[in-house]
Amino acid sequence: MAVTVVGSIAFDAVKTPFGEREKMLGGAAVHFALAASFFDEVRVVGPVGDDFGEAEFEVLRTRGIDVSDIERVPGETFFWAGEYGWDLNTRETLDTRLGVFETFEPKLSQAARDSDVLFLANIQPDIQRAVREQCTGARFAALDSMNLWIDIARDSLVSAIGAVDCLVLNDAELKQLTNMPNTVKAAREILSWGPPAPNAVIAKQGEYGATLITAGDYFSLPAFPLEDVVDPTGAGDTFAGGFVGYIAANGGNGGDEQVLRRAMAYGTALASFNVEEFGTERVARLTGDEVAARVQELERVTNFTDAPVTLRS
Repeated sequence: MAVTVVGSIAFDAVKTPFGEREKMLGGAAVHFALAASFFDEVRVVGPVGDDFGEAEFEVLRTRGIDVSDIERVPGETFFWAGEYGWDLNTRETLDTRLGVFETFEPKLSQAARDSDVLFLANIQPDIQRAVREQCTGARFAALDSMNLWIDIARDSLVSAIGAVDCLVLNDAELKQLTNMPNTVKAAREILSWGPPAPNAVIAKQGEYGATLITAGDYFSLPAFPLEDVVDPTGAGDTFAGGFVGYIAANGGNGGDEQVLRRAMAYGTALASFNVEEFGTERVARLTGDEVAARVQELERVTNFTDAPVTLRS
């Protein structure tokens, strides 16, 4: 099943305690597409400027990603610069230049509109809703957002959330959106909205993993245990690409609890590769065998068999 992702295509400048890059390929749509491309055909919708060259396109094409819906616009490609301290869960934004992304109005080809699976990366909620309305045939749609839109466009964001099957936010954003004191209560609140309302909520939790909450289930996975983490930029979008891509490979069946659980594992594995090097460097040369091996290892380290004993009162 084909996947369409609509979102940012960017250049990033990143500094961490383990090195830095002055200009590297990034953006939510790019990280998502590279991960999702392990499972199915992916089409990317987003704008780039005059400074976006063939080398950047080739990173995507090498993974078989359809770039025909990427629109080249006169101007500068979206640029973000940030710095991480030793706590890689937090970062400081040093510079943001929206460039051509500031006036982004998605122009979806018929093929993009006909995709079976849709991911709305972090963009203005009104744009997310407009895109969702164009993709009427999508069997599964998921949406990501951020605290900015909760602050300045909450009503629009709530409306966009009601149009998708799965919401992907970090746990702090879930609590902010719902004014609930913990992640579980926040997710249950969102699931109760509507109809319409999502069927599933994912809480991204950085180095602590991710949690999936549906009306009848709760499932959590830790992050894959790594000794060396270099750059977490794009890890959440890579996770989403693995998660949504796996669902696409299973017929877009986002209502099957076991499919969702396995999708979480693939998203977690792919995100773990993303953070091992800067930007897209590691995922761009990743192989399917490496992903499969890491999923198997994740299954091993998260599995146990209970051996009941008599507990003292």
